[in-house]
Amino acid sequence: MSQGRTSEYMGALSLIAGAFSSGGKLLVCGNGGSAADSSHIAGELVKSFEGKRTLDKVAVSSLILAGEERGKKLAGLLEAGLPAISLAADGAVMSAISNDIGPGAIFAQQVMALGFAGDVLLCISTSGESENVINAAITAKAKGMAVIGLMGPDTSTLSKYCDVSLLAQGRSTAQIQSAHQVLYHDLCKDLEAWLIDGAGQRAE
Repeated sequence: MSQGRTSEYMGALSLIAGAFSSGGKLLVCGNGGSAADSSHIAGELVKSFEGKRTLDKVAVSSLILAGEERGKKLAGLLEAGLPAISLAADGAVMSAISNDIGPGAIFAQQVMALGFAGDVLLCISTSGESENVINAAITAKAKGMAVIGLMGPDTSTLSKYCDVSLLAQGRSTAQIQSAHQVLYHDLCKDLEAWLIDGAGQRAE
């Protein structure tokens, strides 16, 4: 794990790693640039980021059993991954929810459908006042999920619904988003190290 982290950062890391270790997943949401960050985070976790993520022996054997020669090729191609889903990635789903229910439910409805107790929701909002993100956090709490907020420097409405609040410094949206990228890249690196050094080797 990386050194010099704040207690809030370590709390967020512990919540996400704990969800993964118990078979849960990470859902991520945000608007605009934060929507792009949501998909960026999912991309870093679902496949390799900076480390080599080899499949464990159980996964390799299962692929070979399922697909014989094709399975063997897949076993040499695929990587160990972490279950992360961006709720800002599916335009058809988001437009259907916006049209049929309302834009304030874009993320909350997906949390209602995809989230379960033991999962974690990571909410990204530079202001901490985005209605659809706050609604997603409330829905996640109702479903027994942990909620992490990645926000700007000020206490906000979103903070009230978060188990852990990661506050990034900055005087403008662009500065806060740049700080967010540093924070979530660190999280992704630490989670990848956890996968490779710990849980990822448990089936070896």
